[in-house]
Amino acid sequence: MSRTTTPEGATPRHLSRRLVQLYVGLALFGASSALLVRSGLGVEPWNVLHQGLAERTSLSIGVVSIFVGVLVLLLWVPLRQRPGLGTVSNVFVVGLAMDGTLALMPDAHGLGVRIPLMVAGIVLNGVATGLYIAARFGPGPRDGLMTGLNARTGRSIRLMRTMVEVVVVVTGFLLGGTVGVGTVAYALGIGPLAQFFLRLFAVPAPSASRAVATGEPSERAILQR
Repeated sequence: MSRTTTPEGATPRHLSRRLVQLYVGLALFGASSALLVRSGLGVEPWNVLHQGLAERTSLSIGVVSIFVGVLVLLLWVPLRQRPGLGTVSNVFVVGLAMDGTLALMPDAHGLGVRIPLMVAGIVLNGVATGLYIAARFGPGPRDGLMTGLNARTGRSIRLMRTMVEVVVVVTGFLLGGTVGVGTVAYALGIGPLAQFFLRLFAVPAPSASRAVATGEPSERAILQR
């Protein structure tokens, strides 16, 4: 008796695993960002901007993250990028998970607490990145911006990512975002961590024909820094 399959040739169980991976990964991504915020030792490049904007408005950092994600997603239009379920979910789930975690966590005092929070935030972010990218439902809006700029300009993803994130960090810092040792540690550690967890949580890739048809950037391309 044959098993029921999706149009992609995957079983419903396989699709369920990918969906769980996607949403667990996105929720953990938001939680990891909250740990870095609570550490007070520096946050990820984009959250420097989100934090700075939150300082200048009455909005929470998670809500700011959602608004910025929507704006970045609009930049996909001239870049001819195509969002997926993971792209749209990323915009909302990460911000909500970040705000939810921050609401449950007390302020951290003393380096004996703040340093472990920073380390835990970076490692958990690597786990989350590996989970949601390996689910293959499309890149986050900010990752898609890098791959779109790469496709339109012919410049390397590494160069595009560096240029955009430098502008984001400087702007966020000037607005009041936190840049510190955590920001540097994140920049140095997230690539190897995400690559490791991407392999750990890998699910079977789509057929070559579908990957070309949908224009999905490769996991390796997304992680290039």
